[in-house]
Amino acid sequence: MYEPTHLRTFLAVAQTLSFTQAARRLGLRQSTVSQHVRRLEDAAGRQLFSRDTHSVELTEDGEAMLGFARRILEVHEQATAFFGGTRVRGRLRFGASEDFVLTRLPEILEAFRSDHPEVDLELTVELSGTLHERLAAGKLDLVLAKRLPKDPRGELVWRDDLVWIGAERLRLEPDRPVPLIVYPPPGITRARALEVLERQGRDWRIVCTSGSLSGLIAAARAGLGVMAHSRRLIPPGLFRLPDRAGLPELGKVDFVLVHGHRRGPAEAAADALAAAVLAGGERLRRRSD
Repeated sequence: MYEPTHLRTFLAVAQTLSFTQAARRLGLRQSTVSQHVRRLEDAAGRQLFSRDTHSVELTEDGEAMLGFARRILEVHEQATAFFGGTRVRGRLRFGASEDFVLTRLPEILEAFRSDHPEVDLELTVELSGTLHERLAAGKLDLVLAKRLPKDPRGELVWRDDLVWIGAERLRLEPDRPVPLIVYPPPGITRARALEVLERQGRDWRIVCTSGSLSGLIAAARAGLGVMAHSRRLIPPGLFRLPDRAGLPELGKVDFVLVHGHRRGPAEAAADALAAAVLAGGERLRRRSD
């Protein structure tokens, strides 16, 4: 009922929210992208995007199709690999940012190892900035991490709002410096938090620095201060600060897959894992608790 080609095109448009960017990513004409989406909408009998000359947004049915499309393509890739007789093998050095430690990423990696038992998977969990540095130095083959919206590197998995979070009982005093809980440099959320506070002219002080997400969460739960965090991945026991707290908006952040430059078996293994992550992207937005 649903053509894999049409589903891949739909995912590209959903991830970029642009028919032009989706066409560029897929190497297709924009008219072909529009045709694929139209045929998928005809097959589903529902409108998947609301679009005008300025913007493209997923409809409620489009949001539902997002999860189905990823699962269908994941199973399709598994069947193709099984019956195609091709075996992905070799050493794959995969880096994931701390943001995904408490999500369903382990389930995706477990399924990948089951589907590709001959791949020697090495996982590194680090700050996004550090992962990008290690990838550039040739020490990693594939990275799943944050980037800033204007950064051209990587394939978009999803885009999210950065928000201020803290303990429910936390109250900020408007005439006192904002108590910050941050990653050490080169943390992307750290840099964004300091940037927007400086721009607003708001005083701040760092009350906790930790390279571990669990350390930051513990400090925030203890009511020591506030931290910048992805809206979809707010840890249990922490809450988004209301607008009346008076803190500046943090903007958006992209979660992306970035490939290294190693050729041979590592490249094939990285491509297979990237396909699994993109197909299971909906699970990355959910906590594992």
